[in-house]
Amino acid sequence: MKKEIEILARAIIQTEGKILVCKRIGKEYYFFPGGHVEFRESAKEALVREIKEELGLTVKKCSFIGSSEHIFIQESEECHEINLAFEVKVNKLKIRSRENHIEFFLKSTKELAREEVLPIALTRAVLKWLKDKKPFWTS
Repeated sequence: MKKEIEILARAIIQTEGKILVCKRIGKEYYFFPGGHVEFRESAKEALVREIKEELGLTVKKCSFIGSSEHIFIQESEECHEINLAFEVKVNKLKIRSRENHIEFFLKSTKELAREEVLPIALTRAVLKWLKDKKPFWTS
């Protein structure tokens, strides 16, 4: 049993009224781009690194919007993570995965509400934030 809390930085990237999400190839659920914060790395540094690695994009602006705690079972193992969400602006959004295990999609808010975008509490908070722009905490 894992006894650690993972910290993840997640990007909320908007273009033309849609939000960028990604998905592991072969899985049915989506999630917001980003990834693990490494030891001695700030959340913003992690997000800039992950966006560069996953999409080859340069982050112009990165502003904290809220966070979500999530405890779940994955492959028979209990996991505990904290997602730090940031509104991210990039230079010219080109949606081309640089990693062979994930693919990217633009989804409308209606699609986000219907699709399985994990963690669900984070997705709901982001959808609310898109309307009211108030920072959030959810679990």
